[in-house]
Amino acid sequence: MTSNCADLQSWASLIAAAWQVREYAYAPYSGFAVGAAVETKHGNIYSGCNVENISYGLTNCAERTAMFHAVAHGEKQIVRMVVCADTPEPVMPCGACRQVMQELCPNVEILLINKAGQTLQPTMQQLLPNGFQQFPQQKNKLKETKQK
Repeated sequence: MTSNCADLQSWASLIAAAWQVREYAYAPYSGFAVGAAVETKHGNIYSGCNVENISYGLTNCAERTAMFHAVAHGEKQIVRMVVCADTPEPVMPCGACRQVMQELCPNVEILLINKAGQTLQPTMQQLLPNGFQQFPQQKNKLKETKQK
């Protein structure tokens, strides 16, 4: 995993979007606000924050909110993602988010950042080395859907 990304300037708009949307996080139970922003192949940015629920299983993480926001706008080719939180170390996506990332954007560039400016840039292979894959008969259909 790469740390302390040297080229934060190229990530500036995504970082700003992630920190801005983090302010809207609904986290009354954990108090743990997270922001995320994704950039698509077309250069559009979509952001999302975590939204908790008293039934924790119904909580939606910032990463999934941002990815679903992009998909809801017809964007299916996510190329970069930023995840931010006020933590001692850059925050890692949870297992559910990693699995969704693997399906929606397996080749995504990822930047994890905290308030102190510390960064990590893991690959999807590092985050989820043996994630659930599509069944062989679904691969061709899935490729057609993602290319739209």
